[in-house]
Amino acid sequence: MYSQAKVIAGGLAHIPVVIAVFYFILTTFNKRALKFVGESKIKKPESKAVEPKKPAVSKSENSKIEAPKMETSKVVKKKHADVPVNIYRPKTPFEGTVIENYSLLKEGAIGRVNHITFDLKDSDPFLNYVEGQSIGIMPAGEDANGKPHKLRLYSIASTRHGDDFNGNTVSLCVRQLQYEKDGETINGVCSTYLCDIKPGDKVKITGPVGKEMLLPEEEDANIVMLATGTGIAPMRAYLRRMFEPTEKEKNKWNFKGKAWLFMGAPKSSNLLYEEDLQRYLGDNPDNFKYTKAISREQQNTKGGRMYIQDRVLESANELFNMIEDEKTHIYLCGLKGMEPGIDEAMTKAAEEKGLNWSELRPQLKKAGRWHVETY
Repeated sequence: MYSQAKVIAGGLAHIPVVIAVFYFILTTFNKRALKFVGESKIKKPESKAVEPKKPAVSKSENSKIEAPKMETSKVVKKKHADVPVNIYRPKTPFEGTVIENYSLLKEGAIGRVNHITFDLKDSDPFLNYVEGQSIGIMPAGEDANGKPHKLRLYSIASTRHGDDFNGNTVSLCVRQLQYEKDGETINGVCSTYLCDIKPGDKVKITGPVGKEMLLPEEEDANIVMLATGTGIAPMRAYLRRMFEPTEKEKNKWNFKGKAWLFMGAPKSSNLLYEEDLQRYLGDNPDNFKYTKAISREQQNTKGGRMYIQDRVLESANELFNMIEDEKTHIYLCGLKGMEPGIDEAMTKAAEEKGLNWSELRPQLKKAGRWHVETY
């Protein structure tokens, strides 16, 4: 007979064998199971996991989730057809005749700003253009090295039909550049040349150039315009095309959207084309809004000078309601120094709508809805 100790010892001796057998069975089963799963995936590629539906969230519950509905990145930037470019180049400029040259400023204004119109009817080929383009001006004379002055580009301030509506003129809005250097006042070469020219003078003109600031072709587009100083030039062309009665008669384009102009100036006497703008405002109250920032006469909410970026912040909600509409285009024109302020204001304004301006701006640019021309 076996003793109790021997029985226990014999039982323990069989444990490794039992474990080995169990491990072999388990491994074999797992391999076959994995093989079966793999074969099932190959045989049934069409089977997909069903994702649980996400609960709907209203705007009032979370505007940050609703904001991406703008779908700006999906809009394809449209190409403008039949836009004239470089009809005249620096080596072969057209000599246009000055028709008129007059000051746009009122008494007490700062600086010197003129409206200058050139006759184009003798150009061959004809120098035609569209709103939002620029022309080059080659000032007479030579630089300090005895070489001809380089041309400067200026935004066109007239519609394609010209100020006389006959389609034979082009107009510019020019501020004389002046700055101090070593205690001496330096005048800009080309801007001074243009402000000083007289009716009948001949001026070398190149262009037109530019497709960045063109108006959309849709009649129901919304146009937001941010301008300082002579940055009003292309905006003036847009607004004349939209609201000038004689211009509208000639157009096959009947503006039906909303236009909003933010205009910055140091003093009221420096506001440009003010009479025309007030007339458009009175005649088209449902289609035109005009917001002014007069830095030396108005104060912002912090008690400082009122700049265009302050007006943008004040109108943040309404402005971004417009931007959420994919038919809205934004145009920025003026001194390059205005860009950081506008960018900061847009960032804050976007945050109030739960949007990220650093992400939204490139999307607007890609979609052809963000237009910038600064100098």
